[in-house]
Amino acid sequence: MVAAVGQPAPDFETVDHKREKVSLQGLRGKRVVLAFFPAAFTGVCEKELCTFRDALASFNDLDAEVLGVSVDAPFANAAFADKNGVNFKILSDYNRNMVNAYGVAHEDFAGMPGYTAAKRSVFVVDKDGKLAWSWVADNPGIEPNYDDVKKAVSEA
Repeated sequence: MVAAVGQPAPDFETVDHKREKVSLQGLRGKRVVLAFFPAAFTGVCEKELCTFRDALASFNDLDAEVLGVSVDAPFANAAFADKNGVNFKILSDYNRNMVNAYGVAHEDFAGMPGYTAAKRSVFVVDKDGKLAWSWVADNPGIEPNYDDVKKAVSEA
């Protein structure tokens, strides 16, 4: 079940692409955009994260922290960030705790039995730690409406 808007966002503690710890609790007081994506080095994921990268200043103006989230190892996420000039943290949910807590686990991803990735999804967490908005795609080839994400952040 997808995490419910209006409820406290599932807390997490994991590492980013630099292997530094990041927790939702540590971001309290800021708006947070969690952009889950299925896999580094894939076309749609690259386009999505580059779109967030290019819009980062507008999110910063809204006092929002943008975080990418994938099940890839921090090493793969670091190479992906470097290749694409991603200037925000990419969290490594290698143990699948976040995809399960947010209800966006994509089982048997890409026809690979037993492999779980993240469904392409975006969650906006308000300054008090509640989920203010969510979007989840069942088709990993569909990107979020970035204007809707910005609007949700501005209203969070």
